[in-house]
Amino acid sequence: MTSSWMLVAGLLFAAAGVFVKLGATDFTAAELTFYRSLFTVVLAAGLVLGTPGGTVRTPHFGAHLLRGIMGALSLLGFYYAITKLPLSTAQTLNYTSPIFIAIGTTLVLGERFTVPLLGAIILGFVGVAMLLQPNFQVGTEGPAVIGLFSGVLAAWAFLSIRTLGRLGEPDYRVVFWFGLIATVFAGAWQLASGGFNAVRWQNAWLLTGLGVSGFLAQLALTRAYRTGNTLVVGAYSYSAVLFASVATVVIWDDRPGWLEWGGMAVIVASGLLAMRAERMAKLVEGGFDN
Repeated sequence: MTSSWMLVAGLLFAAAGVFVKLGATDFTAAELTFYRSLFTVVLAAGLVLGTPGGTVRTPHFGAHLLRGIMGALSLLGFYYAITKLPLSTAQTLNYTSPIFIAIGTTLVLGERFTVPLLGAIILGFVGVAMLLQPNFQVGTEGPAVIGLFSGVLAAWAFLSIRTLGRLGEPDYRVVFWFGLIATVFAGAWQLASGGFNAVRWQNAWLLTGLGVSGFLAQLALTRAYRTGNTLVVGAYSYSAVLFASVATVVIWDDRPGWLEWGGMAVIVASGLLAMRAERMAKLVEGGFDN
């Protein structure tokens, strides 16, 4: 079920965010993007080899290139915003992507949407704002714009996944080409910026955790966007914020206040509303799957 794949992706993306937060003291945003993408391409290559008849050859390289560049820029912008802004602000800006997805699906893909589904997306963003309480300070306008732009680029990347799904591209091929293109892009960016920082035993586990969780999250995300309604998947993407908030309490013992807990409740409500909208849409189409 589409919603299940997105919930899995949300949990894994939250785990990846923890590794990013911990690794930000040793590595730049471009390095974190590079290592995450490198793990993705290596693990995806193994998945291709283990799939009967699997191949990375594609007649749609242009679509993969667009998806890879948009995804790499979105990750780079998001990680950069985390290093320059409070984490809550950076995450709130990045999670504007479902709003842009809602706009893109109607204007670009021509998908139909219902008022409850659009309401679920808006409600989810309200919950994110309540939970994270963004706060802009003087001198942070540039990083804030980059953080917001990462949300726009993320929406573009997700729509590209949807397009590749319509072209018949399998999940493993979409993930492989994203990993390869993002690795080359982020690696070239870091080299142009002065080279890589040293990887030691003390921080290698952070990169490994980021790479593995990021790869699995990307695989689940690709399956969700390739097979499901884009707006429904966008609404469920807010689950990553909920999982990340739980991780914050467990790992850093940073307990939310009443407004943050209220934001979590609103996010859960938005997911339930999206689930109901998905059920109604399937009933209307005559293809409801229990």
